Amino acid sequence: MPVVSTRAAVCLLDRFPALAGVDLDVEAGDVVLLTGANGAGKTTLLRMLAALVPLRSGRAVVCGHDLTRAPRAVRRQVGLVGHETFCYDDLTVRENLEFAARAAHRPVGGAHAALDHLGLGEVADVVHSRLSAGQRRRLSIAVALARSPELLLLDEPHAGLDADGRDVVDGIVATAAAEGRTVLLASHEHERARRLASREVQVVAGRLVGGVVDAAPASGAAVPGDVEVGA
Repeated sequence: MPVVSTRAAVCLLDRFPALAGVDLDVEAGDVVLLTGANGAGKTTLLRMLAALVPLRSGRAVVCGHDLTRAPRAVRRQVGLVGHETFCYDDLTVRENLEFAARAAHRPVGGAHAALDHLGLGEVADVVHSRLSAGQRRRLSIAVALARSPELLLLDEPHAGLDADGRDVVDGIVATAAAEGRTVLLASHEHERARRLASREVQVVAGRLVGGVVDAAPASGAAVPGDVEVGA
């Protein structure tokens, strides 16, 4: 079973179809790069797969769970790095990481490992509200790792990081399959991201180009998702 499987998935944002019939399959161990213009639907797709944006119609199965029927089960299997850190301002870096691990029913040892991996040891006892923008970005990645996710969703993960931090992100993606993780990565840094990806899917007006791959299409038959569809 694919880690992600959606058919005709529709999401509305203020009655606007941010996703307008998405078909997507992602196999275990894949690193799928999402490309497309601003506003095409990349962030909405990642947030939908993290069970943070409701599915209006269609079908979506994530990590073996129906997204509509079992959103909490999906959230426990997913780590999202987005524009927010999903942290509490009055908790320290260490406390936020331990909270994230427990919320996903994971041992806190993973939180401590993530703290070290992202180079946050020096600010481990600093509350979130006092962190710099770069430190918050590192923490958001550490929070995702602390959850030991089966599916890692990365929305512009290199943004706001220095060169060392960007290399850390590359390493996390490069070793994901060996660590039992599948990755969806949305990025405008195409050259850097393409070196990490096993496959690229373009998001165009809320639909996908290359979302579903037919291993053996009939001669002359169209492959689902391989033809750009307008809004």
